Amino acid sequence: MAINPNGRIPAIVDRAEGDFAVFESGAILLYLAEKTGRLMPSDAKGRSLVTQWLMFQMAGVGPMQGQANVFFRYFPEKIQPAIDRYQNETRRLYTVLESRLKDHEYLAGDYSIADIANWAWVRIHDWAGVSVDGLPGVQRWLAAIEQRPAAQRGLKVPAPREEKPKTEEEALQHVRSFLQR
Repeated sequence: MAINPNGRIPAIVDRAEGDFAVFESGAILLYLAEKTGRLMPSDAKGRSLVTQWLMFQMAGVGPMQGQANVFFRYFPEKIQPAIDRYQNETRRLYTVLESRLKDHEYLAGDYSIADIANWAWVRIHDWAGVSVDGLPGVQRWLAAIEQRPAAQRGLKVPAPREEKPKTEEEALQHVRSFLQR
């Protein structure tokens, strides 16, 4: 709670700035980009474009796919209208990404925090039961980012659990207990 008043992750503490706490993934990405001068253009138009695609993830992809995950994987009963609603909206959002990525290598010009934020969600589309079939720009983008050395390092954090669940039901039970805290 001292780091994040909402008591959730992600949160970081910048010790170089007198233990300055930053919480929420988008705010962390913006803070680090501004502090390092990397992954964010310096011109107003470029910064706005990155910020727009970052907000697209925070206001659209993250919440909708998060709910698709909950109703598809974790909720104790299957409520098909809820599953359909969130999977369909997530897929619609993916088509918005496709409309951009079919003609652009990355979302906002060069690789940026907008790509990092969106990629982190879209790469786990299967877990939400959402397909990227028929979205060649999104598929190309997913593969290109996954090949980046920093993305490869990031995929190893946190380290895999020593004791892996033996069944999908065991894994789901673990996540359900975590979500009910």
